[in-house]
Amino acid sequence: MDRHADVRKDFRFSYMSERQDGHQLTPETLDTLAMRLTAPGTGERNSTVPSGYTYLGQVIAHDLSFDLTKRQLGRVLPLERLRNAASPTLDLDTLYGGGPVDDDSKRFYVDEQGPQMVTGRTAAADPYPAFDGWDLPRGEDGDPRKAMIPDPRNDDNVAVAQTHAALIRFHNRVAEEQTTASDPFTRFEQARDIVTRHFQWIVWFDFLPRICDRSVLDDVLAHGRKSFEKDKGRDDPPTMPLEFSAGVFRLGHSMVRSTYDWNRCVTTLGIDDLFVFSGRGGDLDGHDALPSTRTADFRRLYDFMEIGRPDLEPPELNVALAIDTRLTRALRGLPAGTIGLDDPPRRKREANLAFRNLMKARKVGLASGQDMARFLDMEPLTALQISHNDDGMDVRLDYALGEDGLRHTPLWVYALRESERTEERLLTGVGARIVAETFHRAIEASRTSIFDGSGWEPTVKQAGKDFRMAHLLLYAFEPEPSLFGPLDPPPDT
Repeated sequence: MDRHADVRKDFRFSYMSERQDGHQLTPETLDTLAMRLTAPGTGERNSTVPSGYTYLGQVIAHDLSFDLTKRQLGRVLPLERLRNAASPTLDLDTLYGGGPVDDDSKRFYVDEQGPQMVTGRTAAADPYPAFDGWDLPRGEDGDPRKAMIPDPRNDDNVAVAQTHAALIRFHNRVAEEQTTASDPFTRFEQARDIVTRHFQWIVWFDFLPRICDRSVLDDVLAHGRKSFEKDKGRDDPPTMPLEFSAGVFRLGHSMVRSTYDWNRCVTTLGIDDLFVFSGRGGDLDGHDALPSTRTADFRRLYDFMEIGRPDLEPPELNVALAIDTRLTRALRGLPAGTIGLDDPPRRKREANLAFRNLMKARKVGLASGQDMARFLDMEPLTALQISHNDDGMDVRLDYALGEDGLRHTPLWVYALRESERTEERLLTGVGARIVAETFHRAIEASRTSIFDGSGWEPTVKQAGKDFRMAHLLLYAFEPEPSLFGPLDPPPDT
């Protein structure tokens, strides 16, 4: 089995630049900064990005990095102590595990040889029946609510769980219609190759241009990487840069809305309910499976008008919040299950997502934004540009950061500030370069890759180079696209 196939294998983290323990802010300063980032009353700026991409980004992040290191939140650790249980490639090990022939993964498959994956069934909720394929498979370790998937984090909230369930459906339809081999395992391998390449295409050509300066993506694709593993090739084992996983790519947390127009039954789904109706972040509201009334209407999360399907226009399209230094206040208190605890932490700040992000970066001595700008031969933002609203930004950070923080701004916050200074609210500068080079390397080094020099283009739905997440969902749920909104119309009562 190749080096990417075993989800249990320890892969390595790395530094793109170098460790900077001397440039870290105190936990007290980071606590003040976290409270400022999640403060109420600063307003919320909408982006033009459909909200589904917020949670697709979370699925992508899980596929690249799974830090299993045992430590206290504030404990400083050397690089060699960090353990990454996910391959730092876009190979969908969070979906496939080790494949159907792996003893620890075969339970994810209908048969031991594949090619079909096990799907879940929702719990009937008046007036709706149970729906096949609309929940994750459950029953792991004798717990009826625990998701039976390779990466438990994909059941942290219902939006991520529904995205994972849709990927299972996409794989199953590809395996049924796009494979040609006679034996089941070879058909599985063919399906996995097709699904992985389409997923990589969506990440590079659909997801990233919505959050990242396209000129940087185009430059990396045309001229290669300038800083991260620039001399490594497909056959060299990749690593996961901490500047990405513990820093810049936590940008999606600023895109989270406080409420979502979720489906016909639930027009206001709050952050708390996102967690409640999952098996890891909550308890499925007391059910053993997701209630049918909480299934996602993907028409409200992705824009199907973009792909020429006006018949799938939703009553309301949710858009993500802009990438900036404002996080919804609801992220001040994460459920215990999502941070690996059985009970809420004793100190409230340890449940604050912003504080946890900042402390994780501190414990690995992550370079500041200014450090990374100099490493990348860029001109760092000035203290005034970091501190407050000289460009109409709502959140002043001078008090929260202090003098040291204005000179050594945490990389995550620095990248958010860079984005906030652009009209489109896209990653630019330091943030864009780190994200573009990390994703390029992750795709290049995958077991199967769209960057293998073959000139591959998407084949599903005949969408060609324009293949998007909406195309993937459309294929996954056809031949019954009405299943995009399984609650429309309601059954006769």
